[in-house]
Amino acid sequence: MNEKSPLLRSGAPSNVDDTNGHDDRYYMGVEKRSLYNTPECGISTVEAARRLKLFGPNEFSSKEKSIWLKLLEQFWGPMPIMIWLAILVELLTQDIPDFCVLLVLQILNGVVGWYEELKAGNAVAALKASLKPEALVIRDGVHQTINASMLVPGDRITLSAGSAVPADCDLCEGNPVQIDQAALTGESFPVSMGPGDNAKMGSTVTRGEVEAVVTATGSETFFGKTASLISSVDELSHFQKILLRITMFLMAISLVLVGFCLGYLIYNGEAFLDAIAFSVVLLVASIPIAMQVVCTSTMALGSRKLAEEKVIVTQLQSIETLSGMNMLCSDKTGTLTRNKMELQDDLPIFFPGATREDVLVCAALAAKWKEPPKDALDTLVLNAIDLRPLDQYTMLDHSPFDPSVKRTESTIKGPTGKIFKVTKGAPQIVLSLAHNIEEIREAVEAKVLDLARRGIRSLAVGRTDESADGCWVFLGIMTFLDPPRHDTKRTIELAHENGIDVKMITGDQAAIAVETCRMLNMGTTVLGTDVLPTARIEDGLSSTLGHDFGAIVESADAFAQVFPEHKFLIVEILRQRGWIVGMTGDGVNDAPALKKADVGIAVEGSTDAARAAADIVLIKPGLSVIINAITLSRKIFQRMRNYVTYRVACTIQLLFFFFISVLMFHPDSCRFPHFVPRVGECPFNHNTSTEAVDPYFKLPVIALVLITILNDGTIISIAYDNVVPSKRPEKWNLPRIYCVAACLGGIAVASSLLLLFLGLDSWNSTGPLAMYGVGNLTYNEVMMMMYLKISLSDFLTVFTARTDGFFFSRAPGLLLAVAACFATLVSTLLAIFWPFTEMQAISPKLCLFVWVYCILWFFVQDIAKVFLNYLLDKVAHSNVFDDQGITSKKYVRQAAFRKNRVHMGSTFLDMEANIRDSFVAGRAVRASHIDRPMSVEQAMERLGRLESEVKMLRHVIQSASSSNTV
Repeated sequence: MNEKSPLLRSGAPSNVDDTNGHDDRYYMGVEKRSLYNTPECGISTVEAARRLKLFGPNEFSSKEKSIWLKLLEQFWGPMPIMIWLAILVELLTQDIPDFCVLLVLQILNGVVGWYEELKAGNAVAALKASLKPEALVIRDGVHQTINASMLVPGDRITLSAGSAVPADCDLCEGNPVQIDQAALTGESFPVSMGPGDNAKMGSTVTRGEVEAVVTATGSETFFGKTASLISSVDELSHFQKILLRITMFLMAISLVLVGFCLGYLIYNGEAFLDAIAFSVVLLVASIPIAMQVVCTSTMALGSRKLAEEKVIVTQLQSIETLSGMNMLCSDKTGTLTRNKMELQDDLPIFFPGATREDVLVCAALAAKWKEPPKDALDTLVLNAIDLRPLDQYTMLDHSPFDPSVKRTESTIKGPTGKIFKVTKGAPQIVLSLAHNIEEIREAVEAKVLDLARRGIRSLAVGRTDESADGCWVFLGIMTFLDPPRHDTKRTIELAHENGIDVKMITGDQAAIAVETCRMLNMGTTVLGTDVLPTARIEDGLSSTLGHDFGAIVESADAFAQVFPEHKFLIVEILRQRGWIVGMTGDGVNDAPALKKADVGIAVEGSTDAARAAADIVLIKPGLSVIINAITLSRKIFQRMRNYVTYRVACTIQLLFFFFISVLMFHPDSCRFPHFVPRVGECPFNHNTSTEAVDPYFKLPVIALVLITILNDGTIISIAYDNVVPSKRPEKWNLPRIYCVAACLGGIAVASSLLLLFLGLDSWNSTGPLAMYGVGNLTYNEVMMMMYLKISLSDFLTVFTARTDGFFFSRAPGLLLAVAACFATLVSTLLAIFWPFTEMQAISPKLCLFVWVYCILWFFVQDIAKVFLNYLLDKVAHSNVFDDQGITSKKYVRQAAFRKNRVHMGSTFLDMEANIRDSFVAGRAVRASHIDRPMSVEQAMERLGRLESEVKMLRHVIQSASSSNTV
């Protein structure tokens, strides 16, 4: 009844009792299995479904924490422990109301943090799920692409350059392939594998193509069994380090001031437990315990917005880096251009007797015509002719496209039994194979240059002749047109307007790169790879690359005919020069550069290797997607920066107000009536009784807890605030944030201290409160008044912290406005209808006075903030080394040039000498080759270098002129 495949039958030990039909479970023996049990046509769909049911999907469950364990973790940590300590103190003192309120605070903090963490994790998981790798499998004799999770043992799959190995598999007969196992073993170099070798899940094919038979899936793979051993150590991201620095800064200040308050209280006779309770809660209220939650929620929401724009973020922290990116190295094909080439009628022939049909047939034979096309060129070639006549040809061997050789090659057996080879690739590469290269070189290069000037791409086709030596002949050139995308030119202009320099990096010829740059108004300084260092990447890169080669790389508009190692070097040089570099790519050859860049961007249609190395994956073609993503990331960054500014200001207000009020104000020396309301009596009617007055001013624990709950509970809505993206790259300028926050918080402290003074002096008939008709306050009413004032000041600070200009320059988000209105309304109602002891409800008239008082000081805050930002901007813009003021491509380069001239320790004469030496060296190189025949391509490259050198000299002259003028 049970269908037994040859693989499973031969894989089972002979002593297995298969009466239960489960001998398939033993297919994973220790010894090597035969490679030929699965036929070339693969297994059947029915058999695949049965094995999938038996062995499960090709996935392994990571040991993720349960949601309940994550919830419990929210109640354990430095801040939760401090709240537990305060709860314990209130329990020991039998202060049940404060105990309950603190317990509610702990539960709310834990649940909200847990919920937001789950949302952020689910958002990232959903985004990553959309990037699941695929596998090219043979089933029922047909090549088909399926989700890699559907692979089963015995499946016959095709591994090609750029694809991730989707499961453990044994390689079949074929040419050796290069496998990168760095994720598994940490090896720096790819290893060569041939027939019989076992490729492990998690590795990547870097070169070659071969078929393989799956031997293990899911948790039975090497990767699944050792995932915990090969996982890398988690390191703090730049964003996490920034948050940690801010938190530690505030915690240090808090500990010092709160510790001083605690000592002062105990020294002056305050009960130890009461002093501890007040100090701990003040510390909890002052430290931004919700900062991580708010920022993570903001980025998680932003990641969903980015996904709507067809941008998948693999790590939330990449959003922060993307907002600060000021250099974008973009590939040409598919990003700047449409990647939808059209085969032109113009097909130059360079072999006597050959026809257009001959060239097209040989081009198709140089691809695997029986399989789905691997790229756009293969698609175009295979769609250009009728493939049915090719059935009379047999492919004996095939070498897929390799970026290092820039061509494909196939060994073909023709209808007559003769064996020959065909190739297609870059014209200069195929031309170098031709036996009559000297006869046709000039004609071929002239034609290629003419096509390049018109932006037309060339693909040469060659084959071996029928002579005994099998000499290569250059058949002809297929011509394709890959015009720029309709929005690319405007998108590049927008990038420059937003302080982002764009460099094109392409493997195409220099002439095509020049023409593309001209059409896109990117400049015409296109350099070749001979201006870059020749150091081997695997030998380690020098830390002086930026100093030695930075100026020439910065001055280039594009690089042509680059190889993978050149992309890596360009990124490294720019990073050493202080740029935040974004790099686009789609192939396995781009993976090292994508990993090296600050922001690796895998474009639409990228290989598994490129996606794995990238921080961001695009699922829509074009450069405009990247610019839209940068704009959104800057909005997200602004929301986080506004929150941090607000939270630091709140900490300053709470800490310094209570620190000063505890030390300087002594309510027991003030004149207060003795009042306690009778049961059933209106709290606004004063009667004589007794009321204990503290020797120093402090708010009850319950008041501080309420401020914390309302603040942290509503400020999460800042993730939905309306912001305008900056026109320059963003970065964490902590000194500026601290300055603005100190200004806002300092004014709030001053206003609170003044109101406290007025409240304690409310029995002065000539005081402002008495003149307004709200004098003669009890001490409990003064505490309530200060609770309302601090609450309102905190909420109003949100609206001034969210803009650099006046608060009315930009309307707040609806959710933020509603949340602030709700919090202030709750605080006001609590002040009027206070249901607990320790403080006393105040009259609506006094509430109105506090509201007006807070709004007036809010205007003072806002004006002071605008003036401070004006001064800070003026100082920043006067500094020629501040790259945050850059708004155009020209000034981007000039500012970076000057900055690095200073930071690298070079004087003007040093830099001039370096450029002069490189210029002289360039002349020497050209002189050494003057006797050799110069091709058109070489001439174009040297012209580009000359333009770059001239541009650098102009930079030096301009810098010298600026210095002399100053």
